[in-house]
Amino acid sequence: MENRAGKFIKNGSGKSEYKCFIPNNLPPQPPIIYDDELFYLASEANRFIGRLDEITDILISPSYFVYMYARKEATLSSQIEGTQATFTDLIKIEAGINEVPNDVKEIENYINALNYGFERLENLPLSLRLIREIHSILLQDVRGMHKNPGEFRTSQNWIGGYSITTATYVPPSIDYLNGLLDNFEKFIHEEDVLHPLIKIALLHSQFEMIHPFLDGNGRIGRLLITFYLAYKDILHKPTLYISKYFKKNRQTYYDCLYDIHSKGNYETWIKFFLNGIIETSKEAVTMARKIQELRENDLIKISDLGRTANNSIVLFNQLFDKPTITIEEVSKKVGIAYSNANNLVEKMIELDILCLLGEKKRNRVFVYKNYLDIFSQD
Repeated sequence: MENRAGKFIKNGSGKSEYKCFIPNNLPPQPPIIYDDELFYLASEANRFIGRLDEITDILISPSYFVYMYARKEATLSSQIEGTQATFTDLIKIEAGINEVPNDVKEIENYINALNYGFERLENLPLSLRLIREIHSILLQDVRGMHKNPGEFRTSQNWIGGYSITTATYVPPSIDYLNGLLDNFEKFIHEEDVLHPLIKIALLHSQFEMIHPFLDGNGRIGRLLITFYLAYKDILHKPTLYISKYFKKNRQTYYDCLYDIHSKGNYETWIKFFLNGIIETSKEAVTMARKIQELRENDLIKISDLGRTANNSIVLFNQLFDKPTITIEEVSKKVGIAYSNANNLVEKMIELDILCLLGEKKRNRVFVYKNYLDIFSQD
């Protein structure tokens, strides 16, 4: 069976016989059909992602937004793959509170891979080499660490089912892998008239159909979206992440990808993807505005503290960089004695800016809860 997305071929024999899917090279042939809906969605997605880029540029501390938002994305993307740790668990680990699930390491790896990728993009094009490097960081000392981190697979894999014969999808066999990956990389850099948002939709679906790693393909495929937007300078800061949309609409996401390899239907997937860009951009803009509003309101509270207002503002600004803090950290960062730092934290608690995180009685950790809550909402 063959369609414009590719074909199924038989492998094995007898009871071990199975069919794997061999995607056609990109771009699709015949080309994508642009109906009125697709034109509209592409225009709206472009408009809203531009608005997101604009508001994060003018946000007083855009780096704070990026820092926390990246952690939210890391949590959601990891949870799609079965990670049980939550956003709050991650914040606790970073604050030195260790009574959290072990698999929080998977989220930390995602953040490290994200940060590494953006640093490398300053000197290295988006490429198969970069994808392998990111993959090695993603699987370091976690589930999948024994499945060749940083290396494309040299054996057959499959998705769903207890065995390859009962799988819901079997990616291309090894004989086709190198050729498909070569085309994938060339398509990234190919000069064409495709809208970048449509192009990354195609790249994501093709990556998932190729499934080039033994583990971690879903997370790498979602990171690819963010890296491509940065690579094409569509976003100046990494402020758009689509994992929440994919998680909320998981079955539709899988159905759309299924329709590509089973029917050659790229258009339904692209429309779903563009709707995700629109929805995600709107949510990110709303979140950025909430942060701005929270900051302004809490600064008004702090301004009424009189002589301690200046120290309070220094502490307050630190909380956007890292929303958890100890008394000792306050003492060092503000440059005041431990007893004064303790009094300052108490005043911030009275203003409903700080509260105790966890139940530690010694080396207590405090959190800017209202700020954290903005990111904790699913």
